[in-house]
Amino acid sequence: MIPTIFAPATAPGRGGVAIVRVSGPDAATALTSLGGRPLPEPRAAAVVRLSDPRDGEFLDQGLALWFPAPRSFTGEDVVEFHVHGGRAVVAGLIDALASLPGFRIAEPGEFSRRGFENGKFDLTAAEAIADLVDAETSAQRRQALRQMEGDLGRLYEDWRHRLMRGLAHLEADIDFPDEDLPDGVADQVRPVLEALIGELSAHLNDKHRGERLRDGIHIAIVGAPNAGKSSLLNALARREAAIVSERAGTTRDVVETHLDLGGYPVVLADTAGLREAADEIESEGIRRALDRAARADLKLAVFDAVTLPDLDAKTLAIVDDDTLVVLNKCDRAAVTLEVIGGRPVLAVSAVTGQGLPELLSALTAAVITRFEAPGVPALTRARHRTALEECRAALQRALLAPLPELAAEDVRIGIRALGRITGRVDVEDLLDVIFRDFCIGK
Repeated sequence: MIPTIFAPATAPGRGGVAIVRVSGPDAATALTSLGGRPLPEPRAAAVVRLSDPRDGEFLDQGLALWFPAPRSFTGEDVVEFHVHGGRAVVAGLIDALASLPGFRIAEPGEFSRRGFENGKFDLTAAEAIADLVDAETSAQRRQALRQMEGDLGRLYEDWRHRLMRGLAHLEADIDFPDEDLPDGVADQVRPVLEALIGELSAHLNDKHRGERLRDGIHIAIVGAPNAGKSSLLNALARREAAIVSERAGTTRDVVETHLDLGGYPVVLADTAGLREAADEIESEGIRRALDRAARADLKLAVFDAVTLPDLDAKTLAIVDDDTLVVLNKCDRAAVTLEVIGGRPVLAVSAVTGQGLPELLSALTAAVITRFEAPGVPALTRARHRTALEECRAALQRALLAPLPELAAEDVRIGIRALGRITGRVDVEDLLDVIFRDFCIGK
């Protein structure tokens, strides 16, 4: 027997309205038992007076919506109760639902899992629902919506169907060699595989753009001690995120703060000053600073304008095409520079705010240039990348296979790898991993 599940679909806490969702074969019973009335018209809100079916205690007056299968989020019969958002109201409603035979509280992600299992959407769309719930910036929202609407799933399914057609040609050539088949049937598969390998490679060679957008774009602030890195972090974050002191070496560890730049999520990190370490603790801080700089998507290389024309050699050594050069303390400098390390200079004062709007504009433009989505939907998860790499490797082996039987087997492996992304093959072992991170009610 399939149990009927229920859970709050809105966040816990005090609010004007709370939604409790019910899904399963006995969902209609929830409405008739608690609401004491016939089912309303599908997808039309109806006023209901909710009472505990055990003793008739009045719980709340609210709205109920009825979504008969299969036209619901889960593909099952679904009821939604829209009630007042007090904790006691929701708790009373949950307790009353739990008393009904065959009803139980939903596991995290169970509503979405049932929707997937009932063919309402594929796994990429299910993952996008979780991303949309977690989205904190407009760029994250746009990426999640695009994936939820099926752009990514359609791309992978197109590749899978093309491979299936190619596999059919290979197997026809293997199984029916004496039949009156056109010449060169198997040879027609080679250009299909070569084209798909090229498309897979282009999709994979994206500098992890979609994954970065989900998790946050990392920007490291690096420079010599007392260059004003911590002051710059605080100025950009508009709060006291890092300790500021005239004493060199105050920052020993990486200090992070989160920003929204042009709708893109950014993790901005202040790091220890680059110099010869005075002790093992500072040495570790410098090692972490260099490691963060090496792994960052962008760097802010901060130089002290007061020390001009001298430039810190350690900071200069890390300037590259992914670096914005910042000349701090320009309000106290007698001279300035327009280019450092072949990169244009952004002159700022973290104390007075001079040049900070221009720095933010340049930083936002650099983020958008690197992470703005082109026409093809972005690859958003490590599991997608692993499966796509497995598919590409299988197709490359198929091109080199000495026998058509071996080539066909490698193409089958590639098809299964693509199918695991969308759920078009047996992915039972993946479902718990994918859905367990969903919130309750989704």
